[in-house]
Amino acid sequence: MVKGIVTDIQRASFHDGYGIRTTVFLKGCPLSCKWCHNPECISFEKEIMEYPEKCIHCGKCSEGCFSGARVVCGRELTAREVLEEIDEDRSYYGNDGGVTVSGGEPMAQKDFANELIDICREQKISCAMETSLIYFDEKILKKLDFIMADLKIWDSGIHKAYTGVGNEVIKENFKKLNGLNIPIIARTPVIPGVEQGIDEISEFLKGLSNVVRYELLPYHPLGISKAKALKRAVEEFNIPSAEYMEELKKYAYIR
Repeated sequence: MVKGIVTDIQRASFHDGYGIRTTVFLKGCPLSCKWCHNPECISFEKEIMEYPEKCIHCGKCSEGCFSGARVVCGRELTAREVLEEIDEDRSYYGNDGGVTVSGGEPMAQKDFANELIDICREQKISCAMETSLIYFDEKILKKLDFIMADLKIWDSGIHKAYTGVGNEVIKENFKKLNGLNIPIIARTPVIPGVEQGIDEISEFLKGLSNVVRYELLPYHPLGISKAKALKRAVEEFNIPSAEYMEELKKYAYIR
């Protein structure tokens, strides 16, 4: 069986799709967003996150850190092993919940993601994906019940400056995804000070019949402490005010 590198399996998630979900975070992403709240998911390799303030100087580092000062980020698991953890949540899914494959960019580990999706389908577990749409594989994506996809910035040059890649492919993949007749929840993280073109993104998405919802998500700084624990350079942005988010509501919609 294919093995994947998993950073976390988050149980009882209410923010990664409909209902109560189990979110499986896969390691590795070709984007490097300056505001990333999951910086531990960018590298494709296992990493160590260090929190020196938690160290109790027990001298047992080689046995594993018991205080949380040294955290190994990345577990090598088969899809069946992931399913064993998912099974603990199944009784809570009801009619709407299920599994969300996230990251990082889950399609960067597409063979593992595909196997995990197949296993969920075999078990009649609803399966969704959170993706940047930098990659497109119709055979995998059409197996999903719905897809959450980001369009972060409209202008490709600005997109590249803040994420490391242009967005021409992402826009084209939105159009291709729209043709698969799968519900799409589109998202934009709201980053004050960045010229994102949210009005243009909203108009583009309104032209795609299978985009059922467009969500604007306020930036939060939760990734900063994790980036520091990885000894990675980090950029901090302002948290958008409630007034600013209210002003942007006119661009969000639900069909």
